Amino acid sequence: MLSAADRDVATTFKQRMRSVSPVLDMRVYGSRARGDADSESDLDIYIELESVTPQLRRRISEVAWEVGLEMDRVISTLVVTREQLEHGPMGVNPIILNVQAEGVAL
Repeated sequence: MLSAADRDVATTFKQRMRSVSPVLDMRVYGSRARGDADSESDLDIYIELESVTPQLRRRISEVAWEVGLEMDRVISTLVVTREQLEHGPMGVNPIILNVQAEGVAL
């Protein structure tokens, strides 16, 4: 179960992402989504985009760092495109299957 504090961090990150790129899907996954995180756990966020460039990936990392610094969380992002999911090996990647099974939609 995602804590209220983690939901606040993820929601703030999502709001900031709106000015960076249209997001098709965003979810929190991993230990914080399951509710079994400890104080050292990062906040894993899955982001699905229509397309992504190296510059956009860099900007997403910057936003994650900025929000994390402000809200005392390390945010780790997993950025994928719809093309990668539908026509590449990412669609059957165990991490993606885990996100689909346990991820908390934002």
